[in-house]
Amino acid sequence: MRKIKIGYFGDGKWAHSSFKKLLNDKSIDISFLCLRNKKPDLYLYKLAKKKKIDVFNPKNINSSSFIKNKNLKEVNLFVSMSYNQIFKKQLISMPDLGIINCHAGNLPFYRGRNPLNWVLINGEKKFGITVHYIDDEKIDSGDIILKKIFPIKKSDTYGTLLKKSHNECSKILLKSIKKIQLNNVKRIKQSNIDKKGSYFKKRISGDERINWNWGATKIFNFIRALNPDPLAYSYLNLYKHKVYIKEVSNEFKKKIGRVKPGTIVKVTSKYFNVSSNDKIIKVINWKSDSKLNEKQILN
Repeated sequence: MRKIKIGYFGDGKWAHSSFKKLLNDKSIDISFLCLRNKKPDLYLYKLAKKKKIDVFNPKNINSSSFIKNKNLKEVNLFVSMSYNQIFKKQLISMPDLGIINCHAGNLPFYRGRNPLNWVLINGEKKFGITVHYIDDEKIDSGDIILKKIFPIKKSDTYGTLLKKSHNECSKILLKSIKKIQLNNVKRIKQSNIDKKGSYFKKRISGDERINWNWGATKIFNFIRALNPDPLAYSYLNLYKHKVYIKEVSNEFKKKIGRVKPGTIVKVTSKYFNVSSNDKIIKVINWKSDSKLNEKQILN
């Protein structure tokens, strides 16, 4: 097996377990670690320094000052794990084995940011983790090396999918690197799977608000997609208070008569019921600085 030198671009839990796996592999030499410029990952920084690995956190990885660094020229493969800058043409062409990225999405579908939120919001029954080459400046568009699909259960939340992805991404990344070392990669063009694929935008502050005019199933999926963070919410009492909703039951009750969506129809110490467009939803985990009462409207 060919011994290779790697330049590692990473941040956060996504990058932690992968970095440790690479450090423990004797056939891999990590030449440098590149952290995000703002709020660099101190956990990765300490690991690298302990192993006497050079650490960078440039404002622009495509700048001439960064590219001329000798460490980059000595590397065979760049690895990107939750890195937030786009690699441009000159940088892409530098390592002889290319650049690879691990993406928690089933490519060519679910390109872009926050794919684990979006698969739940969209009511998908499965999600994917993909390791692919960065072949150009487009986002998540390069040839696929490996992909693994996992089922989504009704009990899953963004938190459970995130935890699974943190663990599984490091495994599939290492397998992909081994294939590269053995010259055993069968590149799969994303256009051979689907000509267009799909792209989902980054979620922003304000996207967490629940629309009670949606159907109950859509609201259920939306709430679990934002659990445990940042949490779905609704306003109460003419926008004076927020009610954060962490969990609702996946079993709904029929509406009796005409009930305006968002109307609280029952309140107990352990749960409250609220009307959606088509069913009654049981809220079982929430927080609010205001007391909830029947006939109040969430909006």
